[in-house]
Amino acid sequence: MGLNDTPQSGRIHIGFFGRRNAGKSSVVNAVTNQQISVVSDVKGTTTDPVTKAMELLPLGPVVIIDTPGFDDEGSLGEMRVKRTKQVLNRVDAAVLVVDAAIGKTEADNELIKIFNDKKIPYVVAYNKSDLTGNMEYEDGVAVSAAEGTNLNLLKETIARLTKTDDTKLKICGDLINENDFVVLVVPIDSAAPKGRLILPQQQTIRDVLEAGAVAVTVRDTELKTALEKLGKRPSLVITDSQAFESVSKDVPLDIPLTSFSILMARYKGFLETAVKGAAAIEYLKDGDRVLISEGCTHHRQCDDIGTVKLPRWLKKYTGKNLIIETSSGKGFPEDLSPYSLVIHCGACMLNEREVQYRRKFAADSDVPFTNYGTAIAYMKGILKRSISMLPDINYLN
Repeated sequence: MGLNDTPQSGRIHIGFFGRRNAGKSSVVNAVTNQQISVVSDVKGTTTDPVTKAMELLPLGPVVIIDTPGFDDEGSLGEMRVKRTKQVLNRVDAAVLVVDAAIGKTEADNELIKIFNDKKIPYVVAYNKSDLTGNMEYEDGVAVSAAEGTNLNLLKETIARLTKTDDTKLKICGDLINENDFVVLVVPIDSAAPKGRLILPQQQTIRDVLEAGAVAVTVRDTELKTALEKLGKRPSLVITDSQAFESVSKDVPLDIPLTSFSILMARYKGFLETAVKGAAAIEYLKDGDRVLISEGCTHHRQCDDIGTVKLPRWLKKYTGKNLIIETSSGKGFPEDLSPYSLVIHCGACMLNEREVQYRRKFAADSDVPFTNYGTAIAYMKGILKRSISMLPDINYLN
C-alpha cells in the first residue's frame, strides 16, 4: 500500500487551531502548498472543519484539518466552536496559529489548556511575523504564510511532535508465522459493499501477506469445503462477525478462530475494555438504552448490522424490551449518562486517538463499552474461543 493509499485512520492527524483572522487557513495552504482552505480577510471564513488526506514531507501520509476560529460568536459561532472541540478528540498533533501582531489571546490560552489536558503535542506558529520584524519566539516558530518564511522549520517541528511508533501492534501478523495458511471468511450478502472488500478485510489481508503467510479468502457458504480441500491445517481463521455462529460450527475446535472486529479492537487498543463491556449485556433490563455507534457513515442496507441485526440479536438474547439508539460518523453523544451500554463498530475508519477518547469518555461516564464482534461472540457463546489465541486478554466468566 503506497502513501496515497493509506486509509485516513492510519494517517497522522494534524489540526490547525486559533482565533479568527489569525491566518490559520493561509498557514494550512502554505504548509501543504495546496489551496485546501478558502482565504479571506473576513472573520469566520472557515465555517466547518476542512479535512484533506495527503502526503506531507517529512511526515508522510497525514490528514490536515483546518478548523473554524475558536473565538467565533453568536449561535452559529457556538456551533462552529463545538465542531472545533470535536476535532480535538482525534488529532495527533496541533498547530496553534497566533497573529504575531496581536500575540496570544484568551482564546489561544484556552486552546493551550485543552491541548495540555488532552495530552496533545502542539507547536505555536506566530503568523504574519514579517509584519512585526520579530523572528524569534521562545515558545514557538515565527512564520509568514504570505512570504513563505520558516515553513520548512514549522513542518520539521510538527514532524518531531508526531514521531511514529515502529513497534505498533499488528492486526494479526504477530499471531502467525511465515508460510502459515490464514483463512479469511468474507460473506457476500445484501449488506456487503458492491465490488469491493471493506477496510478491515483489506488491512488484514495486507497484514497476512507482510508476515509472509498465505491468505485464503472464501465466503462463509464455501468455508467448510475450502477447509476440507485446503490440504493444510490453517493457523488461524478470521471471520466477519455477522457469520460468527455458522463459521464457528464449520471450523474444528483445534483451529484458532476470531473475527475482523475483535482484531480491530485489539489493533486500536480497546479489546480488553470490549471484553469486559460485553459482560454488561447479561445485566440489561427492560427500558435500558443501548447506543450502537459506527465510526463511518454509509448507505444502510435492508439487513444492516448496526440498525437491524445487532438490535435483533440483543433483544433475542436478553429477552428484554431495550431502547436502541444509533450514532454514526464523527457524531458521538456528548452525554452518555442515559445509556446502559455502548456497542461500537470495529472503528476501522477512526484513528486510535479518537477511539481512545470514546473509550475513555465511556469509562469516565461509568458506561460499559464494547464492540460489534466482541458483543456478537459473547451472545453466540464463543467469545472465550475467539480471544483464546490473543496474548494478555483474559476472558471473564
